[in-house]
Amino acid sequence: MQDNATEVTAAGIARLAGVGRAAVSNWRRRHADFPKPVGGTETSPSFALAEVEAWLRKQGKLAEVPLRERVWQQLVGHPEGPLTALVHAGCVLLLIHERPTVWLDASAGSDARLAATLPGALEEVLAARFGSVRGRRTGRGGPGSSGVNSGAAVPGVNATPGTAGVNPDPATPSVNAALTPPAVNSSAAEQPVNTPPAVHRTTAVHGTPTTPTTPTTPATPATPSTPTTPTSSAATANAPTPRTPALRTPTGPQLLPSAPLLRGAAELAAETGARQAFEFLLGRHLDANPRQYTLTPAELAGLMADLAGPARTVLDPACGTGALLRAVDTRPGQELYAQDSAPDLAALTALRLALHSRAGVRGAVGDTLRADAHPELRADAVLCHPPFNERNWGHDELAYDPRWEYGFPARTESELAWVQHALARLADGGCAVLLMPPAAASRRSGRRIRADLLRRGALRAVVALPVGAAPPYNIPLHVWVLRRPDRTPASPEVLLVDTGRFAGEGRGGPDWPAVREAVLDAWRAFERAGRPADRPGLARSVPVIELLDDDVDLAPARHLPPAAVADGAEQLAAVRERLGETLRLTGELTPPPAAPAPGARWPLTTIGELARGGALMMRTGGNGGHARVPVLTDHDVLAAAAPSGTLPESEEEAVLTEPGDVVVPVLGGGSVARVIDDATGGAALGRNLVLLRPDRTALDPWFLAGFLRGTANNRQASSYASTATRLDVRRLQLPRLPLDEQRRYGARFRALEEFERALRLAGRLGEQLVRGMYDGLTDGTVAPD
Repeated sequence: MQDNATEVTAAGIARLAGVGRAAVSNWRRRHADFPKPVGGTETSPSFALAEVEAWLRKQGKLAEVPLRERVWQQLVGHPEGPLTALVHAGCVLLLIHERPTVWLDASAGSDARLAATLPGALEEVLAARFGSVRGRRTGRGGPGSSGVNSGAAVPGVNATPGTAGVNPDPATPSVNAALTPPAVNSSAAEQPVNTPPAVHRTTAVHGTPTTPTTPTTPATPATPSTPTTPTSSAATANAPTPRTPALRTPTGPQLLPSAPLLRGAAELAAETGARQAFEFLLGRHLDANPRQYTLTPAELAGLMADLAGPARTVLDPACGTGALLRAVDTRPGQELYAQDSAPDLAALTALRLALHSRAGVRGAVGDTLRADAHPELRADAVLCHPPFNERNWGHDELAYDPRWEYGFPARTESELAWVQHALARLADGGCAVLLMPPAAASRRSGRRIRADLLRRGALRAVVALPVGAAPPYNIPLHVWVLRRPDRTPASPEVLLVDTGRFAGEGRGGPDWPAVREAVLDAWRAFERAGRPADRPGLARSVPVIELLDDDVDLAPARHLPPAAVADGAEQLAAVRERLGETLRLTGELTPPPAAPAPGARWPLTTIGELARGGALMMRTGGNGGHARVPVLTDHDVLAAAAPSGTLPESEEEAVLTEPGDVVVPVLGGGSVARVIDDATGGAALGRNLVLLRPDRTALDPWFLAGFLRGTANNRQASSYASTATRLDVRRLQLPRLPLDEQRRYGARFRALEEFERALRLAGRLGEQLVRGMYDGLTDGTVAPD
């Protein structure tokens, strides 16, 4: 009966059976015994997964259903939502990972027995991995702190309206119940000024939901205008703060609807491993909801972890899905501390880290700036991808907070508040690495704090990343590397690195190996020698005194010298040589003189007629799909570039290209058609594109593409009724010619395509050479003679 709680859409049924959505519609019409809808809408109904599986099995259509697909459908159809399902599955996968025999015993019976047995087994495992750390050291030289996951009865991860949370039963102790230690930002005498409900969720932090939430009890604002009489923010700096643990043990009634999913997840773990099973389910959920999360790419997370260096205690105060902490190199006795304002994400991070390594995981839920869960922590390293451009970060409440050692941040400088929070949680000599928006390096409202960070030797490096390194992908973000000063530097300098030259084309992302090598080489040399050899245009160690002007602008591009004369001259020589080769190739590919011929009067047909007759198949690009492949966009087709787009995961079936397909853009009014080659085959078809797949025994692809590019052909098939010209591909015309004659034309069209590509490349190289010469002559790196 519990299986019926999981629902699946028509697109999900199609994936289960390995067919198209049209086949599912036919089954519904033709088979009276097909399962009836149990939910959804009239246009998009949903069906009970168990009934669908039984019907498909009865019809012999379920023999080859992949296990991953079945488990995924159980997760997305969970009655409490996919996040709750992920947490339950993660708990069981951790149990399987830690104590597989206990799982085997608990699962040997009915779903009701499984749900009744699991809480006790999970309690032991979760307590062992996330239990109280009361009395243990929290960092080198730092005092012991109480458990991050301690707290009184507080709402758990999966709390729903009208319930107390995941583990509301006082007779069933929570995983991390412990005495609550002193905290920094709360008050015992009144409602805590710094602990309102999570309001810090309007900006995504590498996995934090972007849906804003409204606090049920607004925080009491401080009054910073009277510094001689501090408000409650200062008066309550050492009062206790309730802790919300990242993970609470689910109860039996909560686990009962998840029983089919948990058994499926266990099967998947037996096939791939518990860690890989959880990563698959989490990754698929993140891909299916791209607009709800802002993720830190794995390559960037690895770079930030390497900049921080080896550490025993590491903190991420805005952990999201744990990408940064997961990138940290493991070592014996390691402890990972995490906090996030989203309860479900804090729980998922804790589970992900526990499955990834044997490190102690200390997770907590809460708004880090207002309700710090680790006030006494002194970590070896802090990694953070904070929210950007957030005004509601606690400016009024936190005016007298002791963390502002370098100055009170302006309301518009939330990023500098995160920087100082990271420094406050470091042990002396510890390293913090934060992803920052480029504006934080130059806004006038933050210049005093930047100046004090420089003077006291806290800011050690600013790295400008290439465009496309992380969301938002159209902005070249910065990475700041900071150290908590343990002594005043004798000759303070700051390392500035600009890796903008390694930006990739389109949306393919930067050249990460080159970025990683350039940044780490410069940083390690800077740490080792204090002043590494300058790399013109890439890296330079700048004396602090040079930066302490009226603006205190830290943007690397403003302080790096141009490329050296030798390097610049060598690059220009290489471009000139390549341009010469391309021009020679262009000359060889230039079409021969056109021979006059009388106008041909062929019998004509249309694309629509050919499609109806089966000579070709026509498909249109979509808005989503479940295939994780590059996407060919209309811009890629127009520019003859590689696939550069992405599609959000959805129930829609993506259209995948094959070599020999012809792709035509339908907007823009241009006469363009592209034949897919081996390098482009397998990409998903993007929006505003039509794919034509000819029958090779009847149509030559190059013949088809060549005639589709005719100007007169496009004019008669285009619509000009709106401001944008739209092409009706079905109306495009082709001559009826024998296949041998088609191939003669196709060979000529293919030669023209190669000539066109050579011209495009020559144009780009020519522009690059001209720009390089202008820059070299104006900055003195190229002599006029």
